[in-house]
Amino acid sequence: MVKAVVGANWGDEGKGKITDMLAREADIIIRFQGGANAGHTIVNNYGKFALHTLPSGVFYSHTTNIIGNGVALNIPVFIDEIKSITDRNVPMPKIMVSDRAQIVMPYHVLFDQYEEERLGGKSFGSTKSGIAPFYSDKYAKIGFQVSELFDEAALEEKVVRVLEQKNIILEHLYHKPVIVPEELLETLRAYREKIAPYVCDVSSYLDEAVKAGKNILLEGQLGTLKDPDHGIYPMVTSSSTLAAYGAIGAGLPPYEIRQIYTVCKAYSSAVGAGAFVSEIFGDEADELRRRGGDGGEYGATTGRPRRMGWFDCVASKYGCRLQGTTDVCFTVLDVLGYLDEIPVCTGYEIDGEVTTQFPVTVRLAKAKPVLETLPGWKCDIRGIRNYEELPENCRKYIEFVESQIGYPITLISNGPARDDIIYRKSPLKK
Repeated sequence: MVKAVVGANWGDEGKGKITDMLAREADIIIRFQGGANAGHTIVNNYGKFALHTLPSGVFYSHTTNIIGNGVALNIPVFIDEIKSITDRNVPMPKIMVSDRAQIVMPYHVLFDQYEEERLGGKSFGSTKSGIAPFYSDKYAKIGFQVSELFDEAALEEKVVRVLEQKNIILEHLYHKPVIVPEELLETLRAYREKIAPYVCDVSSYLDEAVKAGKNILLEGQLGTLKDPDHGIYPMVTSSSTLAAYGAIGAGLPPYEIRQIYTVCKAYSSAVGAGAFVSEIFGDEADELRRRGGDGGEYGATTGRPRRMGWFDCVASKYGCRLQGTTDVCFTVLDVLGYLDEIPVCTGYEIDGEVTTQFPVTVRLAKAKPVLETLPGWKCDIRGIRNYEELPENCRKYIEFVESQIGYPITLISNGPARDDIIYRKSPLKK
């Protein structure tokens, strides 16, 4: 059976913990899109880890961890990340890399930095990980597949050809040093040596795994609102963040994806620029940021303070719909225990009219939040394992959110540890 774990919102929803938890029952975990531009924070028996490229199943000895063809693979980051976990006594995981995955080239990272510099105040808030230049080249058909590293003659010809274009842009648009083909080839030869032990035909492997009845888990990065088609364009990422893309980014038939866990925070947070209707500021935001997550709300990749806001029912309902949600995972609920009252965004006011449908970006820029306030529960809920044992106002908060978004909340995370989880049978679950 194939399941997916994806985000409903701007990313940063707590997917790493949910994937880590579901990995207990999985045979195979697959990253199917994105690159090292966003991270998953995981707390387990080995300690606290921020993964950027590796699937969240690497902490289990029984799992096979796959980098799918849809991933932007930064080979040095990938190798360093393996070392970073094995240096902390995590056993060497079983890892496979698709021979059709494409490589983040050193110049992709440079171009990302140079373009953000050039745009100045109109920049996209990129993590400068090379993601947009990488996907631009992939779809312009001048990217490098992992498999191409193993054909020396073809690699040499392609490097020279691609650099003819790149060097013109470097010299005349960015006024930066050009790239010497032989130096880039040396780098790619080193990449070949590092990646060779992991490379295989992933889609063929998955075909056999599906036929054998293996449990397969697709791990998404970021969330619906960062999808280039359905998100807050242009302040989005450059690969699809939707569960549907898992079939493409892993090499599976779409009908094999049977269960889609969509992760929502009990409040909202975002890293990077773009519309964020329920955003809060000042002391109110600082307090929530300080208490949030495990050690505060800061980006796992950049360390940037996350933008904070109240739970957004409009964005979350939309995010769950686009993902094809079967189960909502509601995370960091314990963080809200300090509040007397908890505002929830239930609608957007745009040009004097209230809507509960998530609008396109040009209309989103005009939206003001319509807030409804619920009573807080004013206590620590960590350690509770049964839904019925949660304080009444806490249960009312969960049930109110569920009624607003229209999708069943079946997993509730009430702490950072692997076992801080409550399983719930939702009345909405068929």
